[in-house]
Amino acid sequence: MEKYQSSRQQTTIWQDEVSRLIFAELVNVFYTREITNLVNEPDPIRLKRFLKSLPYYVERAATHIVLGAVPLELDSHNGCWVAPQRKKPSQDLAAINKYYQKSAMVGLVVPIMFELQHETGIYIDMIDQVKPNKIHCNEFGWFDLSGLPQESEKARLLKPSKALMTAACCGHRWHYHKIATPRLLGLREMLLASSINWPNVTKKKIVSG
Repeated sequence: MEKYQSSRQQTTIWQDEVSRLIFAELVNVFYTREITNLVNEPDPIRLKRFLKSLPYYVERAATHIVLGAVPLELDSHNGCWVAPQRKKPSQDLAAINKYYQKSAMVGLVVPIMFELQHETGIYIDMIDQVKPNKIHCNEFGWFDLSGLPQESEKARLLKPSKALMTAACCGHRWHYHKIATPRLLGLREMLLASSINWPNVTKKKIVSG
């Protein structure tokens, strides 16, 4: 039933001129952004695979955004979400541990704090493995249940909150503790943003078949 309603909603949206213009802007921005990144791909086999799948993921990301899967203010000209930026976040290790002891599950979208050369950014990733005492995220690897990394000292797994997921989707960054220019998200994170359970970000989004 949900799939049928989504199909009807999508058909109605493409009849709206404003939605069609936003979709076209997003597609153009995403193609430009991704192709610019792919210029630096040294492996011709990987490059061919990325280029082959690019149209599908560009259209999918643009469609999810136009359908309103992410309840944030959209800047369609730059292909990004916009929200006021707050101070650099911090979380207690015990609170993170308590949360993941109970709520860690495959498919949960989570916030990652990544620090490099005095710059801190909030990213989004998805849990793809859960072991008794550790969690694996698709992009950033293994963490213990307190969010401490087991592969890279520069990443920290945080407990999801509306503020953190908003910061991640808007590409918020800090240089030392001062607000820096937000980064632009790639297609992977743009798609992950639509997989967040926005009414309750601490729970996995359930999609009916």
